[in-house]
Amino acid sequence: MRDTIELELEVIDERFGAVGGDARVERLYSGGRWLEGPAYVPAGRYLVFSDIPNDRIMRWDETTGAVGVLRDGAGYANGRTLDRAGRLVTCEHGLRRVTRTEHDGSISVVADRLADDRRFNSPNDVVEHSDGSLWFTDPTYGIDSDYEGYRATSETDGCHVYRVGPVDGTVRRVADDFDMPNGLAFSADEQVLYVVDSGRRHLRRFDVADDGSLEGGAVISECDAGTYDGLRIDDDGRLWVAAHDGLHCLDADGALLGKLHLPEVTSNLAFGGPRGNDLFITATTSVYAARLNVSGARYAGRTRRT
Repeated sequence: MRDTIELELEVIDERFGAVGGDARVERLYSGGRWLEGPAYVPAGRYLVFSDIPNDRIMRWDETTGAVGVLRDGAGYANGRTLDRAGRLVTCEHGLRRVTRTEHDGSISVVADRLADDRRFNSPNDVVEHSDGSLWFTDPTYGIDSDYEGYRATSETDGCHVYRVGPVDGTVRRVADDFDMPNGLAFSADEQVLYVVDSGRRHLRRFDVADDGSLEGGAVISECDAGTYDGLRIDDDGRLWVAAHDGLHCLDADGALLGKLHLPEVTSNLAFGGPRGNDLFITATTSVYAARLNVSGARYAGRTRRT
């Protein structure tokens, strides 16, 4: 299903006035149960996203507009990112692990348990640092019921944020005072890590130390429409956060600049397209796309850091 709706931008701060683009939002796909984890693959010009309760990964082709199943029995996959080598790194609720899809299609396990052999809860979203480390959140959504994974008892002492070392793959807890950690993103200079706590309906800001530890963690924004979920940052440093009424656009300090309203509860987003200014948005049952006057090329695989 591919149709259009009117682009509805709510300007709250005049700094949001420059955000614009096409007067419409395209609905690229409809028919999922709870869609999540969009990631744009520039080498193939396609978008990958998760249909979590249906336990499948979907693919939308930019050239043809076709949507098909990329993988069935996908471990109740949720959030993902594209690493510096162009490989998809995916959080799997059902198998309680983070994996990497190699160029030959094989699956490698990045992390599935702590050093003392306890399993994670259900890794939710992941980002890569330019040093090659992977950072992910681990709430309990995938073990709370059989809807997005498999009901199970938590083996950890809470819901935390973890870092996987780039050389030896050592897993280290970097933040542990969350209810339900969810979306996360680095600032352009990687001096700041933003992390959503969906359980407490807010967004926090951490300073990233040279050794990979986190400091601070102040709450910089409270969600006024349901709760926050996925998160990305555009090339001008604005934060785009999924919420129940669409996307909220914040400045780097958390001030609400404006909203992109959508008719469904949104879950996550990804920048993509030829110039990095196509914003792909997963919502309850649908995937939407809006071409805006902003770019997220860092998240679209166009200007990867080295």
